[in-house]
Amino acid sequence: MQKIIPHAQLELSQSGMLNNYRYFRSKLNNQTKLLVLVKANSYGHGAVEFAHSLEKAGADYLGVAFPIEGIELKKGGIKLPILVLTSGVESYPEIIEYGLEPGMPNIESLIRLRDELRKVGKTSYPVHIKLDTGMHRLGFMEHELPALKTFLQESPEIFVKSIYSHLAASDDPQHDDFTLGQIALYEKMSSDLMTILREKPIRHILNSAGIERFTQYQYDMVRLGIGIYGISAVNQSVMKPSAYFRCPILQIKELGPDDGTVGYGRHGKLGPGIKRIATICVGYADGINRHLGRGNASFEVNGQLAPTIGNICMDMCMLDITGIDAKVGDTVTIFGDKPTATDLAGILDTIPYEIFTSIPKRVKRVIVD
Repeated sequence: MQKIIPHAQLELSQSGMLNNYRYFRSKLNNQTKLLVLVKANSYGHGAVEFAHSLEKAGADYLGVAFPIEGIELKKGGIKLPILVLTSGVESYPEIIEYGLEPGMPNIESLIRLRDELRKVGKTSYPVHIKLDTGMHRLGFMEHELPALKTFLQESPEIFVKSIYSHLAASDDPQHDDFTLGQIALYEKMSSDLMTILREKPIRHILNSAGIERFTQYQYDMVRLGIGIYGISAVNQSVMKPSAYFRCPILQIKELGPDDGTVGYGRHGKLGPGIKRIATICVGYADGINRHLGRGNASFEVNGQLAPTIGNICMDMCMLDITGIDAKVGDTVTIFGDKPTATDLAGILDTIPYEIFTSIPKRVKRVIVD
């Protein structure tokens, strides 16, 4: 008998996550550390819930985008060290208070952090130096290294825990020459910086696609992001969903040609014959993009795909379940095995990241295995 779920929920699959974790871990040397990114609420999966599972799995580090995300993890009982990739300019008192480890992209950030450390009398505080090797978003350029080296030599408050950079297009073979150029520049810049450091730092540049395609450059640590959530740049067949977005059917109506249309704007044309229309309790406020409406996407109902009909509403949408054996309370899968998040991303001409991170916190996260 099918279990009835009360409302929309994102079902977190620990077995799927562990499958993906082991796949990427298998590509690494035993001594290589693994940092897993849990920013943006674990790419929409639920940060604290997912982080606890990653601790058990054996991750060495966690990565977040902003201090508030790291603080949430600390308050949630997470013990792993946390790298804050974008530490901001006024968050250093909180970073220090919660023992977070900030990424440092420029001298201005380092000066602000050093000033705060001096106020509280701390020395050798762990930081992670970000190098710009071609992404041109954040990080020290090569010509800025002399000033950085001088600053670090004069600042006992700062301890360089790691040096890292970010690959711009490691998933795309047409940009492999550029990627290899980034790695070569990273090797040159990080080696230069290491000449003045009192202890050997952790070095890391590979992201998920980099782990798969440029494994030989794994250095001391790699950063696993979208891969842990079931997306591969090389071999999608070995991946498993780390989450299933599901909701129940609220109501089913049998409508004929005389009933005309379904939904806002009357865009859901019924046409000839009797149609069975199911209303489900997810809408654009739950991350169901409006462009998935009007039959552009189909969701799974009892093993069959049912197309949307009419416009996506804020809290609901409708499916044409004609010919599908379904009743009120049956579960609808928005994404999981069928369709996948990648399938929905393709319809929207976007990437799975956006599908995952569009699911708001009002959708309950539930660990199901």
